[in-house]
Amino acid sequence: MQHVYFDNAATTQIRDEVITAMAEVMRTNYGNASSSHSFGRSAKVLIESARKTIAGYLNVTAGELIFTSGGTEADNLILRSAVKDLKVMHIITSKIEHHAVLHTIEQLVKDYKITVSYVDLKPNGNPDLLHLETLLKHESKTLVSLMHINNEIGNIINIKKVADLCKAHEALFHSDTVQSVGHYKLDLQTISADFITAAAHKFHGPKGVGFAFIRKNSLLKPLILGGEQERGLRAGTESVHNIVGMETALKMAYDNLEKETAYLKGLKSYFIDTLKSQIPNATFNGHSGNLEKSTYTLVNVCLPIAPKKAAMLLFQLDLKGIACSKGSACQSGSNQTSHVLAEILSDSDLQKPSIRFSFSSYNTKEEIDYVIAVLKEFVA
Repeated sequence: MQHVYFDNAATTQIRDEVITAMAEVMRTNYGNASSSHSFGRSAKVLIESARKTIAGYLNVTAGELIFTSGGTEADNLILRSAVKDLKVMHIITSKIEHHAVLHTIEQLVKDYKITVSYVDLKPNGNPDLLHLETLLKHESKTLVSLMHINNEIGNIINIKKVADLCKAHEALFHSDTVQSVGHYKLDLQTISADFITAAAHKFHGPKGVGFAFIRKNSLLKPLILGGEQERGLRAGTESVHNIVGMETALKMAYDNLEKETAYLKGLKSYFIDTLKSQIPNATFNGHSGNLEKSTYTLVNVCLPIAPKKAAMLLFQLDLKGIACSKGSACQSGSNQTSHVLAEILSDSDLQKPSIRFSFSSYNTKEEIDYVIAVLKEFVA
């Protein structure tokens, strides 16, 4: 039995170089970065150096980055403070956002009685920007929250166009870019987003660390109170080794971006072609079967498998050594239909199993051959 990890949209393998960098920090730079002595100062230098490095890749100032525990905390910080402190009374989003956004907005409706508008989706899952423009004519102070790359179906939105629309209508724009940072270049001087979020474990870094980009003079206030760390926006002793690990992972991601993008596009193309050849009735959800309109890191496949076989498909694939998912890892263990697929698939297609396979540079074509051969056993 082979062991194949095709769940990189959930989390990625940490690079050896990242582990080495983190271990060195844990061994030698154990001071509290808020301490004034030399041990604390050396830890503080590492944090600020990492902040400057990451800011450089996004073309922003170091002061506009706040380190968090990951994308979920960063989304919460931005959305909750926008309503509580910036007096946003209207949020525009879509029904296929990550639950870190959707559930936060649902709670904000209960707590602050804000208005929420959901932008219409096109048949393949992209937001209808003409409808967005209509929704932006709302009189109340508005924030738009639309993810750059959908974590389940891989659709890519025109983030620059959305940012420009928001700016033209004096609305704030937040984008969950957890699936794109480290995989796509984002120039935030060209893209006028007010806020974005990222998580290190999506680009071969450690879990438990990420960041929020908060454009200068946005006037957000902290979600977590206590000390004055992170420019007063995120209290708590900084996890220096994780921050350095994130810096190392992002540097390696962007230094190797062209080479790894080409390799992964080749893998995805091979998966699509092989699946079409071996299981002709399989279909691709959203734009995930289109290399130009979706991320090169994943496909979401609707398989022509009988309901009895479909019920235990993920379990059976796991027994064969194959790691994949029905969708977001945050929904693992739930028997509910994916909220993303429920918005774009027909009732008949929702009865069939849909599986997300997501790739990294550690994967091979031989692994794809093995996975599709196993899938054929269930279709037969």
